[in-house]
Amino acid sequence: MSTPAKALLVGGPDELPERIVPITPPGSELKIRFRAGYEHFKVTSRYEETEAGRLPVYEWWERTEIAE
Repeated sequence: MSTPAKALLVGGPDELPERIVPITPPGSELKIRFRAGYEHFKVTSRYEETEAGRLPVYEWWERTEIAE
């Protein structure tokens, strides 16, 4: 069994519960559900050393609300 790819999230709300998240499949954008909306993160060309190893950095760029 292979270990899922992970990313380091930078920016966005300070209250996000996780900053190291799985990415399946790896791509150019992550959409994280948080409270009543989604936090959007885009991949950068940067990598950072973390407790989970060397991970790609995804940077926050916008929030969208969940339509009711």
